[in-house]
Amino acid sequence: MKQLMLGNEAIARGAWEAGVRLVSSYPGTPSTEITEFCSKYPDMYVEWASNEKVALEVGVGASLGGARALCCMKHVGLNVAADPLYTASYTGVGSGLVVVVADDPGMHSSQNEQDSRNHARGALLPMLEPADSAECREFIKIAYELSEKYDTPVLIRTTTRIAHARSLTETAERAEVELKEYQKNIQKNVMMPAMAKGRHVIVEKRMNDLAEEANSLSVNRMEMRDAKIGVICSGTAYQYVREAAPEASTLKLGLVNPLPEKLIREFAASVEKLYVMEELEPIVEEQVRAMGIECEGKNLTGRQGELSLRKVAAILADPLPEPLVSAEIPNRPPVMCPGCPHRASYYVIRKLGLTAMGDIGCYTLGALPPTSAIDACLCMGASIGLTQGFTRMRGEEAAKKTIAVIGDSTFMHSGINSLLSAVYNQSDATIMILDNTTTGMTGHQPNPATGFDIHGNPAGHISLEKLCEAAGANVRVVDAYDLKGLEAALKEETARKGVSVIISRKPCALLDKKSKKPALHIEQDACKKCMACTKIGCPAIEKTENGVRINPALCVGCELCTQMCKFGAIRKAGE
Repeated sequence: MKQLMLGNEAIARGAWEAGVRLVSSYPGTPSTEITEFCSKYPDMYVEWASNEKVALEVGVGASLGGARALCCMKHVGLNVAADPLYTASYTGVGSGLVVVVADDPGMHSSQNEQDSRNHARGALLPMLEPADSAECREFIKIAYELSEKYDTPVLIRTTTRIAHARSLTETAERAEVELKEYQKNIQKNVMMPAMAKGRHVIVEKRMNDLAEEANSLSVNRMEMRDAKIGVICSGTAYQYVREAAPEASTLKLGLVNPLPEKLIREFAASVEKLYVMEELEPIVEEQVRAMGIECEGKNLTGRQGELSLRKVAAILADPLPEPLVSAEIPNRPPVMCPGCPHRASYYVIRKLGLTAMGDIGCYTLGALPPTSAIDACLCMGASIGLTQGFTRMRGEEAAKKTIAVIGDSTFMHSGINSLLSAVYNQSDATIMILDNTTTGMTGHQPNPATGFDIHGNPAGHISLEKLCEAAGANVRVVDAYDLKGLEAALKEETARKGVSVIISRKPCALLDKKSKKPALHIEQDACKKCMACTKIGCPAIEKTENGVRINPALCVGCELCTQMCKFGAIRKAGE
């Protein structure tokens, strides 16, 4: 049966059809929906892990136990999982193990433009790259076949455009793959130096054998048309090439590591001019040039951002006509939602003139006007380490004016170790955990601090207070909407010696429907037009020619703005 599916949905379907028994992931755009779609299939055990490293270790364990396993993450998440990934390349698998990594060219929701094909080459692992939803479903099944044939984890690389685009996909029934018998094998599975040296030889042979088979794999194919132009491409770049230059010959690569050298040489010899169209780094182009084959690529496309139909057409064919509507589109930066519990914390941080080391999540938006409260943001869990290093070098007075800001999910992901390090090294550090009881930025997934699993069922609940107290920190919980309470807590805890944790707690406004109240309004006769209410940056508060108004369609009645108004002009419904 044919269905219109998102790329991420098709990957989940393919995993189910392939007989996968376990899925363990950490949410990260643009990969998140794969695991969410997987959770809809009762034949698979599906979980959110505390981070990507743990997710992959769970996957390796399931594979070792004889079950097909899947782990999904975004590109920066693969960095977190790199430690087990590179060694799992040596140990191989018990049953099939596939890792889906979603790259984000153009950085739509990421802090860098990493190309995960570099990890495939560095870890000596095969990597497949689908070009549409049908291939997403097909390639994941092929990945399990390759994984078990060559005794290796297999990477599947998608990008934002493939993950979040819909195309027709033909579905099939689930294959019932038997649980393989576990056999103890110390030489294969215990990576001490003596064993690892022997496994490295096996890994090199495996990649050579894979490279040879790559020349005949169905996922790599020559499509000969006009021989004047030949293009080597994969993934979404293939779609752009086919639409921009339909007469051009293409070598479509489904397996992007290792490359099929014989097939590349045959294709290059069959065309007059050879191009390599790929997003981000010249991974394929550099290998083609190393074969002694002349080609063009990054000199024409550059390394930054996404390719597009317009960009590819300008290189391979005729430039596309300019769009009929060429007016400048107004810039609309993302903002924290009306009623967001993080807003008050950032207002107070800015008011007190604190230096704030930020982290990855919704609260990173606190770096934008009008609060502009975040000074640095590096990666998941880094805010505490940044604060520790910053204050250690700048001294005691700096420690009194510097805080780390981190979310509850990110703290569980990789902030705990940083807290332990700060306490162990006797740092003077104030850490503010913005606890909105969810993983907000990626779509409200649960985490170990929420007490619910991926299906919404009760699960183990980790108390942030008890965890931080056990680590040796002074802990204080504050209502995230209480401006005076937040200010008092920040003043007192930054002055305290040692490590202090302030938990600013209030559920995400998008989830906490019970606390939503009637919209507030501004009594214009009482309003002095001082604009104090606009300093918190709530999108429900709008400037007009006559002053300010509260948009009733946006206001959730959190009453934070009433604490800003000294004249009592902001009233509840009926007042």
